[in-house]
Amino acid sequence: MKKIVIAPDSFKGNLTSMEVAVCIEKGIRRVLPKVKCIKIPMADGGEGTVQSLVDAAGGKLIKKRVKGPVGKIVTAHYGWLSGKQTAVIEMAEASGLPLVRGRDKNPLKTTTYGTGQLMLDAIAHGAKQIIIGIGGSATNDGGTGMAQALGVKFLNADGREIKELGSGGMLAKIRVIDVTGLDAGVLAADILVACDVDNPLYGKKGAAHVFGPQKGATPRMVEVLDRNLRHLGKLIKRDLKKDVVRMPGAGAAGGLGGGLVAFTGATLESGIDIVLKTTELGKYLKDADLVITGEGRIDFQTAFGKTPSGVARAAQKHKVPVVAIGGALADDARNVYAHGIDGIASAAAKDMSLAEALRDSSSHLEDVAERVIRMIRIGQAMTAKKRKTTTRSGSGGLR
Repeated sequence: MKKIVIAPDSFKGNLTSMEVAVCIEKGIRRVLPKVKCIKIPMADGGEGTVQSLVDAAGGKLIKKRVKGPVGKIVTAHYGWLSGKQTAVIEMAEASGLPLVRGRDKNPLKTTTYGTGQLMLDAIAHGAKQIIIGIGGSATNDGGTGMAQALGVKFLNADGREIKELGSGGMLAKIRVIDVTGLDAGVLAADILVACDVDNPLYGKKGAAHVFGPQKGATPRMVEVLDRNLRHLGKLIKRDLKKDVVRMPGAGAAGGLGGGLVAFTGATLESGIDIVLKTTELGKYLKDADLVITGEGRIDFQTAFGKTPSGVARAAQKHKVPVVAIGGALADDARNVYAHGIDGIASAAAKDMSLAEALRDSSSHLEDVAERVIRMIRIGQAMTAKKRKTTTRSGSGGLR
């Protein structure tokens, strides 16, 4: 082997995707010290996407003080890829569930305003493209808080601007949507939303019913939130001439998915597809001999929208074999073989506690990478021996 592409996801709560890639490279070089290793940190649009893309593109993190989900000031970060004039935002940094505690966990009151502030700051830095991951939200405001930060005004029955921050409960007060003050830079930017759920804006499979309870909504609150999102959807159709009500993904992040489309003209895409395009993984695969990917746990769900399956899909186009390394392998992990992954391996070489696995994760990853390469080398030697025997046998038959 001359070239190996290493393109893993992060091991959540333990190692970033770049740290995982570095460990895998160390293990590879125990067997192949001179092989060319290309490290491409990956993500699927969820937690860790900002760090992965910043590492992959040589970008930087920008810190910004914004209003958190309950209106209190929090410190958030987003990624800046200067060569691409692209900002990478995880809405959870400004409007995420981990920022809400105790009685504040109430989607009738939480807002996405801070997410809009991050977008506005990115535009001020010269962003021509904004990538937004919308997982982990604490909100159910249909993106109205975000829209307010960007200059959109919501008017009440008296025709006056609603000064209250957009929230799940505030939606019922809106009678008119006024987008004349929307920031021009937002309209000019290409906004991509990493969205891997297909929930509609409202209804039994909508934002409130499916995601509301985990954000603190009681059954009664869920009904109110759902009714309010239905109301917002009708106003968006009437005032903005956009029908997001049944759009797959509109209900993501408490309706932020639909709100981003309605208020900013954003496009919803699979998170892993956005990362694949941004990292330009394909160009590194053209002459590769092997791809090693991975994530914290390999199971059947890995085959659907997760980083390893996306990497495998890209590798198939170039006929490059793929091995996926997991911190652990589930009983159903073998099902990923039908989805372009040629081999799987566990970083845990023995039974161990989670604490032990996390404590020594770097060495476990180095060891499993070495095992993978050694097994591949055995296969190569067997193939070479078989070819040599076949050649000799064929030559003898021609004499």
